[in-house]
Amino acid sequence: MYEQAAQLESAGLDLIHLEFGRPHADTPVHIKDAVKDALDAGIVHYGDFRGTLGLREALAAKLRDFNGLDYGLDEILVTNGLTHGSFAAFMAAIDPGDEVILLEPYYPQHIGKTELAGGRVVTAPLDAANDFAISKEAIAARITPRTRMIVLVNPANPTGRVYSREELQHVADLAIANDLLVLSDEVYEYITYDKAEHVSIASLPGMRERTITCFAFTKAYSMDGWRIGYLSADAKLIPAILRIIMTDVTHVNVFVQEGALAAVAGPQAPMQEMVEQDRRKRDLVVRALNQMPGVTCRAPEGTIYAFPDISGTGHSSEALAMAILNEAHVVTEAGSFYGPAGEGHLRICFGSESEARVSEAMERLSRFFNRL
Repeated sequence: MYEQAAQLESAGLDLIHLEFGRPHADTPVHIKDAVKDALDAGIVHYGDFRGTLGLREALAAKLRDFNGLDYGLDEILVTNGLTHGSFAAFMAAIDPGDEVILLEPYYPQHIGKTELAGGRVVTAPLDAANDFAISKEAIAARITPRTRMIVLVNPANPTGRVYSREELQHVADLAIANDLLVLSDEVYEYITYDKAEHVSIASLPGMRERTITCFAFTKAYSMDGWRIGYLSADAKLIPAILRIIMTDVTHVNVFVQEGALAAVAGPQAPMQEMVEQDRRKRDLVVRALNQMPGVTCRAPEGTIYAFPDISGTGHSSEALAMAILNEAHVVTEAGSFYGPAGEGHLRICFGSESEARVSEAMERLSRFFNRL
């Protein structure tokens, strides 16, 4: 969709981008200042392969206080964003022929990582009629002797679900019973609404030793271009993952880690204000979409995405996304991009533009759907 949009923008059209999964706000000033200070202080040389000691100490405290996870400093690895962390986990854990279960609608990037490691993706479709709740039966039906890992994105991209403790227990029960690993992508952990509780699956009984949890500063701290994240895992899993990281990048940029330290250990008010801005935009989008003919939209419990049901229009999600681009000049994504279970939906990122631009996008979409 971005490539299609680029062609129209080159012709001078004003497009509103609701396809980017990125925050709109600038990185908070105190985080940028920490990096400037680090450069001036000469923090420019090689560092610890695992990440700087100060950052890992701060992350251990954050994991304990926010996620309910008790990890030692040698069980935390700093990575070049969550993408790099999950890539290293796949490469370390998956052998050729191993099967990896993705919940569908899925985050497509996990497919490529699985395949690069020689694994085979197996999808477990979730039911839109049940708000894409985790189904123990759907996952159990996909488990075979070759299954090695279940991948979880919580809060979920693209559906905006924040999985309940009960839903996560379904995954935990299957992982324990079948001796499986779980990779948990928790990049949206801070972005929850309406008192939805984010639970890290590694905090459930029996899951610490079999879960690799990946985090990032990308969304909550508006640091997407910084490319910094981290993962936590049991000590027995760390050496193989660290070997991938050392071979791949040696270690993460040291002065950028000083910015990450300022983010996690510094004032949280800027992050909380950005989440509040996202909540206002979410409410605006959900309210507007539910007034459009043929469209219904459940309020997402977390993330920066709405996943409206457009099946009432009678059009496929891909055809509708293209028509919206060409006629309304709003860039969205077809739900089918996230697997067949996403058909009949669009993914709309309300976090990627200002509130004024999001409001303008909803006006354009309203005119489009009323004409349709």
